[in-house]
Amino acid sequence: MFIAILILIIIASLLLTFVVLIQNSKGGGLAANFAAGNQTFGVRQTADFLEKATWTLAIIILALCILATAFTPSRRQADNAVLQRLEQTGTSTGAPEFPSALPGDEAAPVEPVETPAE
Repeated sequence: MFIAILILIIIASLLLTFVVLIQNSKGGGLAANFAAGNQTFGVRQTADFLEKATWTLAIIILALCILATAFTPSRRQADNAVLQRLEQTGTSTGAPEFPSALPGDEAAPVEPVETPAE
């Protein structure tokens, strides 16, 4: 599910980039190019449409980002899944296992090291 949401975010971002690049801050852009040829969908209606499309795509991206956080796999779940698979197959993680104490060994007394005084 996370991958699907991520793909939707990328598509919406590309569309938003395209819509923003079409607009012209001076009132020209796509609206100025189509004004002479098509009077039913005039300059003002094109600018309104592009502005609404910009806001809609921005809100969609925001909502998808918030939704993606709910489906983000946590690191702990991924680590647990890997450990469970390793336990099922009987393989080790590759980390050396050191025994806490060897049988028959006694802990050697640790003598303090003297440092010379300055």
